[in-house]
Amino acid sequence: MKQAAPEPKRIIPIRAVPADDVEAFFVEASRKIYPRSVSGVFTRWRWIMVFVTQIVFYGLPWLEWGQRQAVLFDLGVRRFYVFGLVLYPQDFIYLTGMLVIAAYSLFLFTAVAGRLWCGYACPQTVYTEIFLWIEKKVEGDRTARMRLDDGAFSVRKVARKALKHFLWLALAFWTGFTFVGYFTPIKVLSLEFAQLDLSAWEIFWVSFYGFATYGNAGYMREMVCKHMCPYARFQSAMFDPDTLIVTYDTERGEPRGARSKKADLTQLKLGACVDCSLCVQVCPTGIDIRKGLQYECIGCGACADVCDAVMDKLGYERGLVKYTTENALKKKWTRQQTWRHVFRPRILIYTGILSLILLAMIVSISLRTTFKVNVVRDRGVMARVVDGGKIENVYRLQVMNATEQEQRYRITVRGLPNLSITTEQEIVVASTEAVWVVVRVQAPPEVAQPGLYKIYFDIDSLHTPGQLHEDSKFMVPS
Repeated sequence: MKQAAPEPKRIIPIRAVPADDVEAFFVEASRKIYPRSVSGVFTRWRWIMVFVTQIVFYGLPWLEWGQRQAVLFDLGVRRFYVFGLVLYPQDFIYLTGMLVIAAYSLFLFTAVAGRLWCGYACPQTVYTEIFLWIEKKVEGDRTARMRLDDGAFSVRKVARKALKHFLWLALAFWTGFTFVGYFTPIKVLSLEFAQLDLSAWEIFWVSFYGFATYGNAGYMREMVCKHMCPYARFQSAMFDPDTLIVTYDTERGEPRGARSKKADLTQLKLGACVDCSLCVQVCPTGIDIRKGLQYECIGCGACADVCDAVMDKLGYERGLVKYTTENALKKKWTRQQTWRHVFRPRILIYTGILSLILLAMIVSISLRTTFKVNVVRDRGVMARVVDGGKIENVYRLQVMNATEQEQRYRITVRGLPNLSITTEQEIVVASTEAVWVVVRVQAPPEVAQPGLYKIYFDIDSLHTPGQLHEDSKFMVPS
């Protein structure tokens, strides 16, 4: 039987991209954006978030709790201090819980109102806003900055640029210094800096974080949001037609065009948009919101603020650019109808899950014991027969005190008949310290047949309520 001739391979033509298009893309990507100053309700909220986040970031390392720094991640001794909590590496579950809470919060906020995190609290947005404010104070408004950059080389230009970069670098390295202050006590770090005695790792991380802040907020700015941030790429998966987004009312605004303040729009057959392009000039990522929702939009609302100001001057109704949903715009819902649809089942499910995780975290932290114990068999001494024919196993116990007061603990053992501890049964552990103790456990020779038997160490706190039970193996040699 003849075999059927194989089908010819399909050749899929690849359209060549014109060189002009490629060049235009790179020119557009490298074009510097000069955001125009704007005022309004969203701008005020953005600056409120700048102040709140930076007061917390710069101020928290200097906050004292008792005789120590309130928040300190001391990697050298592997202890994390968070106000009254003292956490050990064994408490990693709480870090996992915090990451889960952060992830669900991101899902919730994005489903409700798009890129709220990006527009108001993301460090990239916050530091870009601060660096732009410094740039405006030193070089002037948008037009002045453009003229300065396009102008010829001069002493004035060099002086202004030098001052701007000096202030940028000072802020960036203070940011790096503060960041390291969360891992090395910041007062100790300050003393080391004053004495020029910083360690190599401290110098590295201050420099790394400082230069990262300087580069990201001073130079890259919107490029991080547009080309480097993964959130911009998958945000659409969390949007739906009832998500609040910054959007342009095309039906009301088009056709756009210039006109005088007293012009009759019905005779001119124009929409409310005067095509002033101010919404583009104030955008920190340089997009035109009138082209619809774009992944580059960080949801800051600057375009809505400036458009409302233009509408006020012309005597038009506000809201040509505003926070609303696709369904609300399409179906012309009222504000009450819009908010009823914003809090839809998906949002209620996210809120419920987030509330349960938060409750579980709070309950877990409130019920956690104030000390931890690790039991390790002494590998050098597996089992031996001592005086009186008794069988002895040796263990090493690590007892960690997670309180900030000295604690006393009692160690007992059970699991086999007539087990006893021949070493000291009560130990004292200083505040937030961990000690290793050697524990010798003995049993009579007739305790059991040769083999391994499970036993339990009971560790009781004598100062604060709490008891831990740790299991191990007791070896009866043949």
